[in-house]
Amino acid sequence: MQRLAELYGRLLTGLALVGCAVLLLMMLVICVDVLLRNLRIVPGMLGVPWANEATEYALYFITMLVAPWLLRRGLHIRVDVLLRVMPRRLAWYCEWAVDLIALLCCGVIAYYGVKAALSSHAIDGMVVKVLSVPEWWLLAPLPAAFALLAIEVLFRMHRLAAAPCGPRTDAVSAA
Repeated sequence: MQRLAELYGRLLTGLALVGCAVLLLMMLVICVDVLLRNLRIVPGMLGVPWANEATEYALYFITMLVAPWLLRRGLHIRVDVLLRVMPRRLAWYCEWAVDLIALLCCGVIAYYGVKAALSSHAIDGMVVKVLSVPEWWLLAPLPAAFALLAIEVLFRMHRLAAAPCGPRTDAVSAA
């Protein structure tokens, strides 16, 4: 199980690096757009027409790429003030309850995300703004990310089961 967890961690790190590359590209597109709107370097070109739309999509993709890695590293938002003051066994049960709820939510979102993407693909849905892209391209990252989040929740549950009874100490960014 440890080897599988390490491989999975590497996958999530790779996806986070892809998210960083998308962020870099988004930044470059924004810089070029601002530059071209303010300096008439290219005659007749007043910015990059698709820049706003591309950055909207990029923000979404970055979120989907990085979310499982953030969960694994404990860099997501976690308010555990109550867990720290309640009895250790009760805190441990609360950790399990939250993980089960998270697993259920991730599974439901992944399931309906797949249904939405497949439905959009079946009807050849398109998103037409400045850019024209198949809608399922925009929908597909959602179920993939939530499937990865569900897998990470399972790894968290495995770590919780192996840990001493009490609130979680792994994947916590502040103690």
